[in-house]
Amino acid sequence: MKLRDRILKLMHRADFVPLDARGLERNLQLQKRDRRKLELEIRRLVDAGQVVRIKRDRYCLPSDADLVTGRIRFRQSGSAILMPDRMEGEPESPAVKVDAEDTSVAMHDDHVVVRLRSERPRKRARPTGRSVAPRERRGRVIRILERKRTTLTGNLQKTKLFHFVVPDDPRIIHDIYVSAPAESGLKPAPRIGDKVVVKLLEWTQRHVNPEGRMVEVLGRTNEPSAEFKGILRKFNLDTTFPQAVAEEANAVPTEVGPRDRKNRLDLRSVPTLTIDPDDAKDFDDALSLEYLSGKNIRIGIHIADVGAYVNPDTALDREAQKRGNSTYLVGTVIPMLPESLSNGICSLREDVDRLVKSVLVTFAKNGRVQNVEFANSVIRSNKRLTYRQAYALLNEDDLEAVRKLPRPPAHQTGSIGRALDALTRRELEDLQKWVRQLWSFASRLRKQRMAKGSLELDMPETKIYVDKDGYADRIEKVENDESHQLIEEFMLLANETVARTLKNARLPALYRVHDEPDPEKLDDLREFLATFEIACGDLKNRKEIVRVLKLLKTHPQGHLLRIQILRSLKRAVYRSSPDGHYGLSKTDYTHFTSPIRRYSDLVIHRVFGFFLVRFRNQPRVPGVSAIAMPAGKAATMSEHLSLTEQNSTEAERESVKIKLLEFFEREARKKRRTRFDAVILETRNHGMFVELTESMAYGLVHVSTLVDDLYKLEAGGTALIGRRKRRRYEVGQQISVQVERVDRFKRQIDFRVA
Repeated sequence: MKLRDRILKLMHRADFVPLDARGLERNLQLQKRDRRKLELEIRRLVDAGQVVRIKRDRYCLPSDADLVTGRIRFRQSGSAILMPDRMEGEPESPAVKVDAEDTSVAMHDDHVVVRLRSERPRKRARPTGRSVAPRERRGRVIRILERKRTTLTGNLQKTKLFHFVVPDDPRIIHDIYVSAPAESGLKPAPRIGDKVVVKLLEWTQRHVNPEGRMVEVLGRTNEPSAEFKGILRKFNLDTTFPQAVAEEANAVPTEVGPRDRKNRLDLRSVPTLTIDPDDAKDFDDALSLEYLSGKNIRIGIHIADVGAYVNPDTALDREAQKRGNSTYLVGTVIPMLPESLSNGICSLREDVDRLVKSVLVTFAKNGRVQNVEFANSVIRSNKRLTYRQAYALLNEDDLEAVRKLPRPPAHQTGSIGRALDALTRRELEDLQKWVRQLWSFASRLRKQRMAKGSLELDMPETKIYVDKDGYADRIEKVENDESHQLIEEFMLLANETVARTLKNARLPALYRVHDEPDPEKLDDLREFLATFEIACGDLKNRKEIVRVLKLLKTHPQGHLLRIQILRSLKRAVYRSSPDGHYGLSKTDYTHFTSPIRRYSDLVIHRVFGFFLVRFRNQPRVPGVSAIAMPAGKAATMSEHLSLTEQNSTEAERESVKIKLLEFFEREARKKRRTRFDAVILETRNHGMFVELTESMAYGLVHVSTLVDDLYKLEAGGTALIGRRKRRRYEVGQQISVQVERVDRFKRQIDFRVA
C-alpha cells in the first residue's frame, strides 16, 4: 500500500486523534529514513485538501475538525459559496455558504479551508433561478491553501491620492492598489483607462485592499484587441507556439502523396461532403454515401487522421497535450495545433486528398445497422457545405433558390469552398440527394436514441459575428435544426461504436463520462420547478425528466428552466473507465470525432490504430503510430484534459459575454436605436426581466422607464399592472424593447419598452 493511502487509512480509523508528523511516523511504524517522504506526502495531502493542519502542527481529516476544503466562488455582492473538494470514492458534499464578512482574504476560485458553523434552517425565498435546499451549511474562511491567480487584468483608474486597478472579473470585489504609472517601469507608462495586467502581492489583512504591481499594458479598456488579450492572460491561453513546435509543423508536407496513401482504403471516388458552421476554421469530419447491392447503403464517417502528422512525444504532441483542446473565442480560435496543420493538411477541405480514420456503417433500407467496418482511408471531399446550405438542401425544393445562398465571408472561415451558383444543375441535384439520404438515416438514429431515454438538452445558441476590425457586428440565434442533427447523430454513432469496440478489446482508453445526477439535487430541482407551477414526479426516474424537458419546450420560461436542469446535472468529464453517459443514455461513449481540436480524440485515434493492427490484422500505415496506452497514464491524462476543457469553456463564455456587451453598448450610442423582439421572463417590484428572442440576451426593464403610468406588481407576482390605464406586462408576453444602458463592469444590460 502506498504511503499516502496508509496515512488516509490511519486517519479514517474511528479511534484516530490528530497527530503531528512524529506521531504519524510512530503510528505508521516508519523508519527515520522515511521521514522526508512522510513530510512530502503530508504536504501533498494538505495542498490537495484531503488533510488539514490544526493547532500545534497536528494533522487530521477536515471533517474531524469541522473543516471543509474546496474552491470558493464569489458573487458580486461579496458573499460566496464553497464547493467542497470531492474525495475519491466519496459522495459529493453539499456547498457551504460564506457571508461577505467571513471570506477573509480569499479571492474568487481560491482553494481554501473553511470552518463550519452549526447548520440552521434556510428561509425559503422568492424564486431566483437557483435551486433551494431545506438546510444549509455556513462557514468562514480560515486559511488560503492556494491562490487561483497570481495575476489579473483590469482597468487602471486613480483618485486624488492613489492609483488602483478595477478587476475585469466582477467577482473580484476588491480594487487592487498599485503604484503610480511612472513608477511601474513599463514603457510607455500606463495611462488612466488602460487595460493592464497586475501581479498580485501577498494579501494578509482583509480591512486593507490588496496590492499589486503592473506588469503589462494590453491596450485601451473595451477595445477589441485589449479585451482579447485580457482573456488570453486570464485563462493562460497562447496564440503563438514554441519555436520547436513551429519547426516541426513547417516540416509537415502540405499535400498527401503516394507514400501517404499506402495501405489505406481509397475512397476518393465515393461521394463525400462536409457540413460545418459558416465560420468554421477547421474541418474534422466528413460523411460519404455508397449505394450497395440489395438496396443497402454504406455511410462513411470519416475523421481527420491527425496522428499521421503528430507523433507521440514530439514537440507538436507535447504542446497539443498541454493545451488539451482548441479554444473558440468570438471571431477567432486559439488552436491546439499550429494553423498549417489545423487549417491545412489535417483539415478535410474541399477537392483535396486527405487522410482519415473511417467508421463505415452499412444500413438496411429500413434504417437498421447491418454491419460496421473500420479502416485507415484516404478521401476527397466533393463539397464544403455550411449548415445553412445543408438546411436549404433538406427543405427547399427550388434549387435556384438554394443556388443563391451566399458563401461565408473569407475572413470568417478557414475555407469557403466553391459557390453554389458555380455548380452545375446535376451537381446540385446530387448534393440534395445525398444530404436528404443522409438525413433519412440520421433522423431514424435520433428517434431511436430519444426512445432509449436520451435527454434532449440541445438549446439555441447565440452566434456573434465580428467585422474586420474585431467589433461585434451582428448576432444570430443558431437553432439545433435538422442540418445540425444530421451531423450530430453520425458523430454520436461513431463515438459510441469506437468506445464499445475498445472496451470489448479491453484496451486502456479515455472515455467521455457523464455520471448520474445527485438525488438531492434532483429533489431540489423538483421543488424549484413547482414554484413555476410545473408539477413533476420523481426526477430520478429518467422517463420523468424526459417528460419535463418536453413540457418546457412550450413553457414561457422554458429556456431558463432548461438551463436550471442543466445546472442540476453533473459535468461530463474524461475518465479511464467506461462509466457511461447519463445525458445520452449510452453505456459506452468516447470522443473520437474531433482530433484537430481535442487531444482526447487524438489519443483515441492512436489506441484505435493499435486495435486495427493487433485485432483486425490491418497493415500499418506509413508514419502513423498505433500504440496501446498504459492504464496508469489514461487516468492522469483524463484528469488533465477535463481541466483544460473546463478552462476553455470558461474562456469561451467570457468572450461571448464581452462581445454581447460590446454589441449592445454600440447599439446604445446610436441616435436611432434598433427595436428588438423580447419575451418577459420574470416580473419584480423594480421591473421585469426580458430575453431577446434573436440574440437571447438577458436584461432588465426597470420600472422607472415605464413612464406612461405607475406600475405595481400583481399579487400573484407574474405581472406588472398600471394603476390608471390597467396596462399589463406579464410573464410570457412578447414586447419590443430598445437598449437603455450597458454597464460593462457589472456586465448588465438594461432595456426600455420601445
